[in-house]
Amino acid sequence: MDVRAQLASVFHLDKCLGCHTCSVVCKNVWTDRPGAEYMWWNNVETRPGTGYPRGWEDQDRWRGGWQAGDGGGPALRSGGRLSALAGIFHNPALPTLDDYYEPWTYRYGDLFDARASDVQPTARPVSLVTGAPLEVKKGPNWDDDLAGSKEYAARDPNLDALSPAERGQLFGVERLAFFHLPRTCNHCTNAACVAACPSGAIYKRGEDGLVVASSDRCRGWRQCISSCPYKKVFYNWKEGRSEKCIGCYPRVESGEAPACFAACPGRIRFQGVLLYDAERIREAAGAPERELVAAQRRIVLDPYDPEVAAAAGRCGLPEGVLAAARRSPAYAFVKRWEIALPLHPEWRTLPNVFYVPPLLPLFAEKPGDVARTADGLFTDGERSRIPLAYLARLFSGGDGAVVALALRKLVALRLWRRAETVGDVGPAEVEAAFAAARLCREDAAELHRLTTHAVLEERVVLPPALRAEAMAPGGQATA
Repeated sequence: MDVRAQLASVFHLDKCLGCHTCSVVCKNVWTDRPGAEYMWWNNVETRPGTGYPRGWEDQDRWRGGWQAGDGGGPALRSGGRLSALAGIFHNPALPTLDDYYEPWTYRYGDLFDARASDVQPTARPVSLVTGAPLEVKKGPNWDDDLAGSKEYAARDPNLDALSPAERGQLFGVERLAFFHLPRTCNHCTNAACVAACPSGAIYKRGEDGLVVASSDRCRGWRQCISSCPYKKVFYNWKEGRSEKCIGCYPRVESGEAPACFAACPGRIRFQGVLLYDAERIREAAGAPERELVAAQRRIVLDPYDPEVAAAAGRCGLPEGVLAAARRSPAYAFVKRWEIALPLHPEWRTLPNVFYVPPLLPLFAEKPGDVARTADGLFTDGERSRIPLAYLARLFSGGDGAVVALALRKLVALRLWRRAETVGDVGPAEVEAAFAAARLCREDAAELHRLTTHAVLEERVVLPPALRAEAMAPGGQATA
């Protein structure tokens, strides 16, 4: 058993406001400089939608991530070393600025220095790359809240999983629904960008599993950009090197939450340590598509298990990491409650950003009726305004049962709280919901407390600064 520590995150989509505060904070801290104007290490997309960069999920075009190999393990979709060599000077799977957007600012002098006139002066947009006047036609959140749904929402590739009837219902005016999907680097366990980099500039940190890029070793080959299926590696056109989210590791090492976590008004973000067995990565990444979620959960280890604790000690993990793993909200969401799911597990990168799927409204049978189902006041997911097949395409490799179980847990939690606070749900209905969701009352109470009352220190549980401990006298990491 090769025990490793991984800093993992959970985003609760029912709590996301779509305010983009996380994106703005990340932009101000990390990418507010020449060459990085178009980079959004953190962005918030509206779903259904095409996302940023536009159409990033279309791996038939981008060739990102992994696919099942002949030997049972995964193989890079972009090909091996010879394919990388052939694409050094011309890589057709590499996004261009047109796939992102041309960043712009405004000529504010047009306002400040305008002569007196009866016409209101206007600040003209100009390109941040060339400085030339620019007609703004796209941006990082251009499809926010389904703006131009036929142009953006209807081109969401995940809609391919829906029947024509489901697509028609989804875009009916009276049934229109959307939700927000925050995205950042997934710091994948089986990161395709790490495997594809010819110069070895991108690597996983041993102490916390964060995937970072070395600017000194990067040679600008950009194979990492095309191989990342989430398109969360960017090319700095001024510096001539690739850049990506670093998980705010300077803040993490000082015991502070990442900037986007600390700034989130909706408190949707949770972070903590997951312990996993590195010897089983190949097995998990090579599992059948509909079993990938379960396979990734299997390699996550129980930090309370004495055998795991002993193996962690043999692998050099100090007691402080084990203590953080035992208090980890990510472990509770992913492994204990099985309510958080990875984004597009079929790409076999084993991503470490997990999502609690949204419990969206259901349809009333008749105008004016209270929307009740046999399971209570809330939908079980099968009659959601966003079809279950769509959520399954996003979060479970097409396995609707995995998503439905997570939604049933949310239903049970809400029915229980409704019974406690409003009193219009009976005990029998609550117990039936708990049984259907395979959720006990104690876990429901902890889930409710964590998602409603927990302070930042409970939502973000960081391990000790292992790098500093390893540099202590004697070089031995301590708890």
